[in-house]
Parts: sequence; C-alpha cells; structure tokens
Amino acid sequence: MTTTTRRSGRRADGLSKERIVEAAIDILDTGGEHALTFRSLAARLATGSGAIYHHVANKDELLAAATDAIIARVVVDTAEAATPRDTIRALALGVFDAIDAHPWAGAQLSREPWQSAMLRIFEGMGAQVQALGVPEHAQFDCASALVNYLLGLAGHYAAAARLVPPDTDRTAFLATVAAEWARLDADRHPFVHRIAAQLRDHDDREQFLAGIDLILGGIDTLRHKQ
Repeated sequence: MTTTTRRSGRRADGLSKERIVEAAIDILDTGGEHALTFRSLAARLATGSGAIYHHVANKDELLAAATDAIIARVVVDTAEAATPRDTIRALALGVFDAIDAHPWAGAQLSREPWQSAMLRIFEGMGAQVQALGVPEHAQFDCASALVNYLLGLAGHYAAAARLVPPDTDRTAFLATVAAEWARLDADRHPFVHRIAAQLRDHDDREQFLAGIDLILGGIDTLRHKQ
C-alpha cells in the first residue's frame, strides 16, 4: 500500500516575523538599504518570497520593523539611572550608538518620525522629563526638543552613510576638511577658521552628549522659573 506524505508549505522550524526582521537587519548592516530586497531576504532565510509577504507587506514595513527592533533594544537596555537626567543621557547615548552602528536606521527615523521606533524614544524621553518635575504645560516642548535633536542626529548620520564610503578613515577625513576650513579667509569666516582644529580632533559622541546637556540645562532653567 502506497502512502502519500503531504508536504507543508511552511518550514519545519517556522518562519516568524521576528526571524524575518533579524535577517533583514543582517542584510542592512552588511550591504545597506539598497541590498535589502525580498529576493535577498528569501535567499538568506532559505524560503520563498510568498512566505515573507505573509508576515510583511512591503519593504517600507520591513524597514520600519527593523528600526523598531533596534530601538526597542536600546529602550530595554537603558536601565533607570540614579536621576532622570542621567537616564535621559543614557537613553540618548543608546540611540546615538544604535544609529552609529546602523546608519540605515537613522535614515528610517528621519523618513518616518512618528513610526513605532520614534514613539518609543518619545515615550522614554517624556517619562523622564515628567520625572524631572517639569510643569505639565511645558513637558511636550521639552520632550520634543530632545527628540528633535535626536532626529537631527539621525538625518546627519543617514546623509553621511550615503555620501561617505563605510571604510573611510574618519581621522583622515576630518583632517582634510579641517585643513580646508583653516585655509578659508579669516575675515569672511572667522568662526569656522578659528574652530578648524576642534573639528579635526573632536569626538562625535562627546559632542552629541554636550548638546543633550545644553538642552537639559535649558530644561533646568525652565523648572527654576516656576
């Protein structure tokens, strides 16, 4: 007697949205946004494109889900610090490091600022602004200032990722730009001419955190006026 074994269209180990997103992140980190296609994703997962479409409707949805996964890790890994101010700084640095490691996520954040990933950041910042004791009528403005600063970072890193090859030597690149600034007419560009050496030697992470501290200083001033 011959028995017929029915083949299942689903892999034995299952194909979840989480697996799809993790594979997408790997492709994005290796080749950038242009490398992510449903064909490349299907090849990575050893499945068909149809199985992927069952979980994700299109590339835009996939990029949003991948970015949300990256930011969710930052939010989860940012433990409550000693003070709300310290927690804001830790969350901001977590986002900075995530965008530095995944420039494509910065592009996605700047493209769709009110997606789930951005809402996670806004919620995290807003909760700490409230914990700082900022008056309720000013909390939205304060949280927005912090989030918009992060969006500026996201856009900056996204643009740099598109314009500068990933293997570019940062020190050499900044030295070249600093030398160009130093050659500018000091009368027409006095400030840029004066800070050329600082551009060459600055640390992006420290400069970013200095901006967060400036915003927090403004928030402190606002609180003390009440």
